[in-house]
Amino acid sequence: MTEQTTNNNIPVEIPPMNTLTDRVNKEIKNGYTANLSVTRQGLYSSTNDKTYLPSQVSIKDFYRFEGESDPADSAIMYVIETADGLKGTLIDAYGAYAEENVNKFIAEVEEINKKEKS
Repeated sequence: MTEQTTNNNIPVEIPPMNTLTDRVNKEIKNGYTANLSVTRQGLYSSTNDKTYLPSQVSIKDFYRFEGESDPADSAIMYVIETADGLKGTLIDAYGAYAEENVNKFIAEVEEINKKEKS
């Protein structure tokens, strides 16, 4: 753990950032096993060969990972549940390298949650 101080000089322990692989593995253990991608038609799951509209999707959490030496290594992972109960993850590049169709789809999703602690 890394130690930092607050404005009052009180030490606070900050857990180290997980890698993308660590986070994916944790979400798989939590039941988010479907691999998801975005197509022109919507969010596609190869698990059940089904496509979902933004209104059928809830983003339960998301995590951003920054490349230490190369901005091209930056990524964002969305933890997603669909209206019919499918649970999975969607991973995209972050920043300049992000896929336009993913950004557009995510912008249309109405239910986006970010957990305080994971």
